[in-house]
Amino acid sequence: MAISYAYQLLSSFHSVNSIILYIHPAVKIKHWMKEVFMTEKKIKCIIFDCEGTLVDSERLCCEALVNVLNQLGAHLTFAQVSNHFEGGKIADILFQALEHTNINADLDLLENLYRDKVNELFLQYLSPMDGAIELLEYLRQQGIEYCVTSNAPKEKISSILQRSGLLPLFEGRIFSAFDANSWKPEPDLIRYCAMNMGFLLQECIYVDDSAKGVEAGINAEVPTVQLAPLNPQGFSQAPNVVVIDTLLELKPWLNAHCWPSNECVYD
Repeated sequence: MAISYAYQLLSSFHSVNSIILYIHPAVKIKHWMKEVFMTEKKIKCIIFDCEGTLVDSERLCCEALVNVLNQLGAHLTFAQVSNHFEGGKIADILFQALEHTNINADLDLLENLYRDKVNELFLQYLSPMDGAIELLEYLRQQGIEYCVTSNAPKEKISSILQRSGLLPLFEGRIFSAFDANSWKPEPDLIRYCAMNMGFLLQECIYVDDSAKGVEAGINAEVPTVQLAPLNPQGFSQAPNVVVIDTLLELKPWLNAHCWPSNECVYD
């Protein structure tokens, strides 16, 4: 609530409508923000999720889970694991995996095996998502700011970005849920990012691959894009969410005169 109020107060000084918004707090923020976005249509900042969006880590995490579970006697495929154990805290995922497979193993042992395998795979194979570097360069050329956010601690985000070679592009642009004291699907993490980057929510686009992340974007009332998730069951059904297969497909939406609509016009 504190972030929501602070963001509304900050937003009130960015347009002529600010006096009305400040004097009449009963004015519906959602309607006001929608009206401004539909008239200005200028995207100034992209807020990216990290794992599975900027960095191709989700496949490696899934592969690690398949490896350690089968090592303990399970017989699971990559598809089965990706469909059943996507997102959330790793301890919860591993506990669900043990229940699902009826494996009698110590949870702490399983977590250690899993983390060791993830680190091994990250060191060998971690890389940016297809189109990530090209998109970031395009944003720089267009003068569009960007940042990255995650439910993970900032140290982990930085480590993942460093291993994938993206860290130099995100110095001073990393925001953790631990900083905002708000975790996706709650909306305040997204609002926190926009506020710290110095932009209104309607001037931003939020990009995430996970259902929880997309829900956070919707809850924050920010234009939201879902990068096609690893698990097809994770596709958002929300009508106002744009779904893309690759990051480069985001480019036309940066100048779209709607969000989204069958009558979209692109500059």
